[in-house]
Amino acid sequence: MTGKSTQTEPRKVRTLFISDVHLGSKAARTDYLLDFLRHYEAETIILVGDIVDGWRLKRSWYWPQGCNDVVQKLLRKARKGARIIYIPGNHDEFLRDFPGTHFGGIEVADRHMHIAADGRRYLVLHGDQFDVVVRNARLLAYLGDWAYDAAIAINVVLAAIRRRLGLGYWSFSAWAKLQVKHAVNFIGEFQKVVAEEAREAGADGVICGHIHHAVIADIEGIRYINTGDWVESCTAVVEHKDGTMELLTWQQAGAAQPVSENDAEEARTTERLLSGILARPAA
Repeated sequence: MTGKSTQTEPRKVRTLFISDVHLGSKAARTDYLLDFLRHYEAETIILVGDIVDGWRLKRSWYWPQGCNDVVQKLLRKARKGARIIYIPGNHDEFLRDFPGTHFGGIEVADRHMHIAADGRRYLVLHGDQFDVVVRNARLLAYLGDWAYDAAIAINVVLAAIRRRLGLGYWSFSAWAKLQVKHAVNFIGEFQKVVAEEAREAGADGVICGHIHHAVIADIEGIRYINTGDWVESCTAVVEHKDGTMELLTWQQAGAAQPVSENDAEEARTTERLLSGILARPAA
C-alpha cells in the first residue's frame, strides 16, 4: 500500500516498525519519515536498527535539523505515552553497550519478542547478525558502504532531474542492487536464515531490517517481514488493532513544522550526547 498525506487526524494503530533511517547520512529521507510519523499514532513504536548511522558520523559529522526533528518527534511520542523500543543494528552498534537503558523514555534492547493482537509471536531484530560480510569481514563491509554512498549520490541527482520533469521518486541504488544476481541470491539466503532463527526462538514470524528490501512473505511456515528503509524505499510496517501486518510505502513529504525552544534545547542535548558516545574508543 502507498501512503498519502490526505487525513487531518493521525491514524491510530497498534504498532509501528521502522528501520534503516540512517540519521547522519545525507541520503536519509527525514522529511518523508516526519510526515509519516505525523500521520500515524501508535501504542508501540519499534525501531529495528540503523536509525542513527554511526559509521558515517564517525567519518564526518553531519547532523542537520531534519535529524534533530526526527529524534524530537520520537521523544515527543514517548512523552505522550507511546512505548518505544530501539533495537540497534550494525550502523548504530554503539548502542549495544546499553541494553536495558532508557534514553528519554526510549528502551534499548538487543532483540524483542513482539506479541501481536492476534496472538502471533514475532522475533524482532535488525538482522546484521546473519550477514557474513558484516560479521567476518568488516573492511569489506565498510568498502561496500562507500560504494553504497556513491549509488545514493546518483540517486540525489536523478531525483532532482525527475522532479523537474514532474516525475515521482525512483531509486537508482535499489534498482541496481536488484540487477546483481549475487545480491538477489544474498537476499534470498538472508531471508531463509533469519526465518530459521525465528523458528528456533519459538516464534511464528520475524521482523527485521538491514538489507533495505521491504517485503512480507511466508518462508517455510514462518512469516518473514522486512521493514525496508528510509533511504531508498521509504517503507514501514504497521500492525493494526486486529494484529494484521501491513507494509506501507510513503510518497509524501510534509511541510516543515516550527521548532519550539524546548525542542531545540533537547535537540542540542541529544546531539552532544550522541557525539560523546561516538567519540569513545571502541571496546
